[in-house]
Amino acid sequence: MRILCLTLLLLWPLYASIGAQTRPVRRTPEDFGYRHLVVMFGKDSVDVLVLSPKGEAQTKKPLLLWVQGSLPKPLILYDAKGAYGVFPFLAKTDPPPCHIAIIGKPGVALVANIQGINPNRAFQEKTPPLYYCQRNYLDYYVRRNVAVLRYLKKQSWVDANRVIVGGHSEGSTVAAHLAAVPGLVSRAVYLSGNPLGRMHSNIVEARREEAAGDTAAVPQVFRYWRDVLNDPTRADCTPGDNNRTTMSFSAAPLPVLLRAKVPVFVGFGTRDRGVAGDDYLRLEAQRLRKTNFTFQEYSGREHNFFGFKDGQINYDDFYWHKVGADFMRWAGLL
Repeated sequence: MRILCLTLLLLWPLYASIGAQTRPVRRTPEDFGYRHLVVMFGKDSVDVLVLSPKGEAQTKKPLLLWVQGSLPKPLILYDAKGAYGVFPFLAKTDPPPCHIAIIGKPGVALVANIQGINPNRAFQEKTPPLYYCQRNYLDYYVRRNVAVLRYLKKQSWVDANRVIVGGHSEGSTVAAHLAAVPGLVSRAVYLSGNPLGRMHSNIVEARREEAAGDTAAVPQVFRYWRDVLNDPTRADCTPGDNNRTTMSFSAAPLPVLLRAKVPVFVGFGTRDRGVAGDDYLRLEAQRLRKTNFTFQEYSGREHNFFGFKDGQINYDDFYWHKVGADFMRWAGLL
């Protein structure tokens, strides 16, 4: 499987300057084996891609909705060798075990040609589309995804009694909120999230930098948080998250997770900066006698489940397929 480490960089969508260099043929999701559905959410047209087992697009099966992470990037990136994987947990040669859906970022293209460009450098820090900036916050994603799930559950090819939601990093927070909606999903997968919120992760990272000698790291994070609190609804369009985005994803999802009645798979690397929050969630789940949580830690692995070698992240040590097999087996999909 071709791996694209886009989750490791601050990346933005493909813009006209890149598209002009690689324009030859306009490809569609169908060219890569995906169904493209458009679901209306208020006045917004929401793009949904669905990957189904070959020849079984109309066969009633369980549905896994995978929630995209924080980066406003196209879902399908391709070059002359083909497409990069949309779902990191699924090997390219393996048939999907069920219908798998994913929702595109608002205002971001679904498909991008990166021919002749280093895929890890194709997106530079640029101002994202205004349409995206106006919608890039937790409440919008939760309400939009609820509407999409309710639409999908009405389709004849979806087993409405077996609908799983999953997400990684920022996507895990959205998945947590979907899991708490009564009757919406049957199971939830929460990967590399921080139940104490985004700013807690930033503080943990700053403390590590402080321990390495950067005495300015922690005060800088608290100054940034103070600025966010002083203008929490600001939704300007600049590189990086605006205040409304930061504010929404910094509210700790811990109480939302504990409110969920469905089974929840919590997976994380023990060297992820959010591990303290995951451990605290486990303590609280035990204290409250919650029996619907399954905790799976991956020793020595970081946020994207890579291992380490000589003190550095080892990008050759790809572990997503093992993580995927774990949660899909837990969900009864394998």
